[in-house]
Amino acid sequence: MEKTVIARHIFKVTAKEYITPHYIRVRLKADEDTDFGKCTLGANNKIFIPPTGTKEVQFATFDSERGEWVMPDENLTPLVRTYTHRAFDTDTNEVTIDFVNHGDNGPASAWARNAVKSDQLGIAMKVRETKHYTEADWYFLIGDATAIPVICCILESLPADAKGYCIVEVPSEADIHPEVKHKGFKVEWLINAHPEQGSAIAERAKAVVLPTEGSRFAYVACEYSSVRSLRSYFKEDLGWSNRDYYAFSYWKAGVAEDKSAADRQEEKTK
Repeated sequence: MEKTVIARHIFKVTAKEYITPHYIRVRLKADEDTDFGKCTLGANNKIFIPPTGTKEVQFATFDSERGEWVMPDENLTPLVRTYTHRAFDTDTNEVTIDFVNHGDNGPASAWARNAVKSDQLGIAMKVRETKHYTEADWYFLIGDATAIPVICCILESLPADAKGYCIVEVPSEADIHPEVKHKGFKVEWLINAHPEQGSAIAERAKAVVLPTEGSRFAYVACEYSSVRSLRSYFKEDLGWSNRDYYAFSYWKAGVAEDKSAADRQEEKTK
């Protein structure tokens, strides 16, 4: 099996805009050529956030004499979080990443809120194509605000005659995202100002009447407990096979990403 190549570069902010009150779009450009254009839009990446009080990103370096990676000083080590890229412009070498704005209490949100032109952000991606879904007659897309980039990418990649249902949870009516659309889909918006305190997205998804004929595929990306509930629903209650759905939790309420990774990964394997 050919080893997956991981591309890692330092990007600088070129533009920023608020798509909605709780959604910040940041465009970033690398000074060197990248292979990000070979990656499927909406695929996961790792972002490297400069620690508080610094503006530059310092990656680990490989010491060939010692044969090991050397991390930067502790106070210069970037914070790492998982995101998805919304777009990549091969002509300008710019990547677009959308951030959920939930104040300054999270490193990624705080960085996006305060970012100005030329600020640095490290980005690493696996250089490969990613299949977000299995081709089907009907699609069911379920996600919270963190999943909007990949949901948009899925909707944009589907053929014009695709059919399905989409449920998206956002903090307010003002956060209804203009890019979540497809003429063959009914889009339902759930308003939840405090998703960390609980969500009704799983119960609402279970109430949707599913087609009885043809093939179907469900894509689920939201908080840990909702994903766990929906995975059980599709697998145990409906008897769907692993090819009929994809479910992964992007976050776990009350736990930082780096602290919840093991739990979320374990849930995915169930």
